[in-house]
Amino acid sequence: MNKYINSSQQTEEFTRIRLPKKSEGEVLGIVESLLGANKLRVRCMDGVVRLTRIPGKFRKGMRIREGDIAIIAPWPFQNEKADIIWKYSGPQVNWLERKGFLKS
Repeated sequence: MNKYINSSQQTEEFTRIRLPKKSEGEVLGIVESLLGANKLRVRCMDGVVRLTRIPGKFRKGMRIREGDIAIIAPWPFQNEKADIIWKYSGPQVNWLERKGFLKS
């Protein structure tokens, strides 16, 4: 068995990508606009446009721009508001599109 891989052969990396937990009400969303003060307007995959915020523990580490894909956790007492709990990187968005999680 050959341990070395030729440069012409490509290996596929296996990485785990976090998906929304339907049991907890999480949905995918696309950032439409930045409103300031860590507030954003997000169009969710369930058809609702929500006013979202970035929770305190994510503020410094999460840079969000218009057009980014994120996981949204709607508030249980006010469905039109939500928190952003995860932001996808470019390769992760490509994987989501290939697997059919994002409706074009």
